[in-house]
Amino acid sequence: MIEYIKGELAELTPALAVVEAYGVGYALNISLNTYTAIQGKSEVKLYVHECLVTGGRDDSYTLFGFFNKQERSLYELLITVSGVGANTARMILSSLTPADLCNAIANGDERLLKGVKGIGLKTAQRIIVDLKDKIVSLGIADELHVGTSTTTVPVNTATRDEAVSALVMLGFSPAPSAKVVTSILVSQPDMPVEQVVKMALKQIK
Repeated sequence: MIEYIKGELAELTPALAVVEAYGVGYALNISLNTYTAIQGKSEVKLYVHECLVTGGRDDSYTLFGFFNKQERSLYELLITVSGVGANTARMILSSLTPADLCNAIANGDERLLKGVKGIGLKTAQRIIVDLKDKIVSLGIADELHVGTSTTTVPVNTATRDEAVSALVMLGFSPAPSAKVVTSILVSQPDMPVEQVVKMALKQIK
């Protein structure tokens, strides 16, 4: 089992980080929160969740990387909820900060969870019911200092292609992704790429 990977940040997009350690490049799927946290760094340490899928035509082995243990713990809790798979959990952590997610679960805020693309009322309710006690018992909410705000790291505003690429990697079609991203950047040209993707996740039909 891989606990974490530490090394040179060789490549970075809003959805994927490639970390080179001892001559091996590890591709890790990441959330926008992790992207924001490691952007601009030359060396990183990402905590790993390994996802092995077997039984289909092709077996797959995927690594998910997280900036800290708290985000990884939230991800691992999310994928235990019925109806929440690996990509859905990553999308939740790309749309909400870990602190905001804990707040939503602790306060039973179905509306905030429903604002995440692909999350309906029933799934939002299951997340709250299944995880409310767990985030308290595991101490995740306390570790994240729930109730505090986070600051988004600004990036170069020429982000249209990067944002569209991230949305495509999250499973959306290129054409509607490009349309929504372009619309967002026309109205808010200085918006950083991770915020563009977060906003687009709420608007793509």
